Amino acid sequence: MKKRTFLKISSAMLTGAALSPIAGCGTEKKGEQLKNWAGNLSYSTSDVLEPVTVEDVQEIIKTADKLRALGTRHCFNTIADSDALLVSTRNLNDLNEPDTANNRITVGAGIRYGDLCKYLDERGFAIHNLASLPHISVAGACATATHGSGVRNGNLATAVSGIEFVSGKGDIVQLSRDKDGDTFKGAVVALGSLGIVTKVTLDLIPTFSVRQNVYLNLPVTQLEQHFDEIMSSGYSVSLFTDWQTENMNQLWIKRKVTEGEAFNPEGEFFGAALAQRNVHPIIEISAENCTEQMGVAGPWYERLPHFKMDFTPSSGEELQAEYFVPREKAFAAIKAVETLRQDLKNLLLITEIRTVDADDLWMSMAYQRPSVAIHFTLKQDIPGVVNFLPKLEQTLAPFEPRPHWGKLFTLQPSALHSRYGRYRDFLALASQYDPAGKFRNTFMTENFFS
Repeated sequence: MKKRTFLKISSAMLTGAALSPIAGCGTEKKGEQLKNWAGNLSYSTSDVLEPVTVEDVQEIIKTADKLRALGTRHCFNTIADSDALLVSTRNLNDLNEPDTANNRITVGAGIRYGDLCKYLDERGFAIHNLASLPHISVAGACATATHGSGVRNGNLATAVSGIEFVSGKGDIVQLSRDKDGDTFKGAVVALGSLGIVTKVTLDLIPTFSVRQNVYLNLPVTQLEQHFDEIMSSGYSVSLFTDWQTENMNQLWIKRKVTEGEAFNPEGEFFGAALAQRNVHPIIEISAENCTEQMGVAGPWYERLPHFKMDFTPSSGEELQAEYFVPREKAFAAIKAVETLRQDLKNLLLITEIRTVDADDLWMSMAYQRPSVAIHFTLKQDIPGVVNFLPKLEQTLAPFEPRPHWGKLFTLQPSALHSRYGRYRDFLALASQYDPAGKFRNTFMTENFFS
């Protein structure tokens, strides 16, 4: 995202530009602005429609000149914004019975992972991985390549085996991994640019249980010598740091439960001490809203996320940025960020470091390279973040970072384009399904179509 776009967001937040109330959209009360969940972004229109059927979506698209799909509003930038019309997918939330013959399920685009996962578990199924928040919608998460962690786990979009969307011409388009090959690979992580997604088909695996343990104060020297071993020590592994000491603050290890296997977690792991109580990634905050730790076994969907479905996620008001670097250069990138310790001291809430396996989805941040994602949860210090992100991006430049599409970034479009080998193919695909550019908002125009 260009700096001027970020400043536009910030200005809207600081000045409180008036928007009309949206009946039935999110949790806003009458007279309140429509905002994203963190409150840093006010959407540019109060015109929001909530279709219930695919036919509703077709009618909306055929009659609109400009529009944009709106999911659960967990993006921090304007990728889902529109100054014309927003189309909420939250009522497109159908659940079908799993296809047990092919281990797949087709769901409505607006279904949230937290609602889907319990349904699957009751039927003996699971999804390969989950993001830290279960509150996000399936279509929105997949369209932006949102991810969990694990050296052998691809992002959430890698579970997609089929997709249905309504194109800019109002046509229903159905693509599958089995039949549509290269086109399918370009359409899954589509950033809302091909159409409005109405259904998603996901690959399923058998349900499983997970134990979660947290270790405190992992020496960075151990990380340097044993990075791959540490990050491979569980099914899903996360590091948390505030960059202010020579230790990683916390190491979260989520391990699959093997039936009949004795479980005795190490009291010390590469110099880090086993936590004796549940903790929040930001140690000063209560762990009440975090998923259960202390090695207590539980279903996959109650352990793979960091935060419980029924609680407010993370710390509340915040800003987020995240950058993907090649896994083989991960420790060098971590040491580079460490040089910004003083810049981060009064700006950062916490950083999370996770691994994401490579995939073949054109616009995925992990496209054709196993990756490490370095995530920054920042205070809502608008001027501070505006000044910090270009410095951070310059520091990471030798590692060709790819920013998360739903987070804040200031990289120039030319840098973005150079890091995606199928960028021009993606533009051609968008023009094929949306020839009139109905889904092109300011974010997409500035970063892709300018």
